Amino acid sequence: MDTNTPAYEFEFQFGDEVGNTDELRTMVLRSLDRLAKGHTDLIGASIAVETEGHGETAHTFRARIVLYVRPNQIVGVETAEEPVVALRGALDAVERQLREKRTELGRPWEGPENPKS
Repeated sequence: MDTNTPAYEFEFQFGDEVGNTDELRTMVLRSLDRLAKGHTDLIGASIAVETEGHGETAHTFRARIVLYVRPNQIVGVETAEEPVVALRGALDAVERQLREKRTELGRPWEGPENPKS
């Protein structure tokens, strides 16, 4: 296996207005690689950055990241005036959720049958 190829599947969708997508892809791949390192739960990701509407908010970008994590998905969405800021916000959101999920899975005694005290 090529060491530069991640073990998970991913797809990117960038709107034409986003600009330099190579820089954004690199940023996302570094973050996803960091999240996947040492874990087998992350099996894929979908990343989309596009402009919001065409009216008053024509210069607002919306980033949406879906992490395909066993047993379900995690979604992070952020809106900002710059695509990189929106993407960073969405990355922060999914990273926080994934870390919380992994922490919860590490405590099976606090499941639905045994609520937290």
